[in-house]
Amino acid sequence: MPMSEESSDQSTESSAPAARPTKAAATEEVLYEGGPHPMDLVFGLLAALTVVGIPLAVGAVVRALWLRFRITDRTIAVKGGFLGRTATTVSFGQIREVRSVSRGFGLYGDMVLVLKGGGALEMRSLPDYRHWRNLVEERCPGPKAASRRSGQGGFSN
Repeated sequence: MPMSEESSDQSTESSAPAARPTKAAATEEVLYEGGPHPMDLVFGLLAALTVVGIPLAVGAVVRALWLRFRITDRTIAVKGGFLGRTATTVSFGQIREVRSVSRGFGLYGDMVLVLKGGGALEMRSLPDYRHWRNLVEERCPGPKAASRRSGQGGFSN
């Protein structure tokens, strides 16, 4: 009798339409999932020692609390905004150009993904941003890191 219960459970699970999205999600490999680099918060709090640095400290605290990155082998997702309620996900095929700039003495950096539709996705205080920039450039079809090839100032090499 237990065998029939198990087989009925298996047939129910495989025929359920909700099982399809979990199968697709299971095949997507998560390469990075986390928040901004911790030194961004440290540098921001040190800047708060001056009156001019208080807005920088507030920005660093907000990023530390609510900003989250998720980079998979297919997509890049950024959660942010008030209480982390805004989520943006792009696939590598949507990216037209990658721009990046080093921050925190090269420990972390900001990366902007310029999309084919004209939009942009900003990733601030991304840990190991050079590695992620190279990964995105490898997986993007078409022009890669136009800012680096053209030699425009303000972007890292």
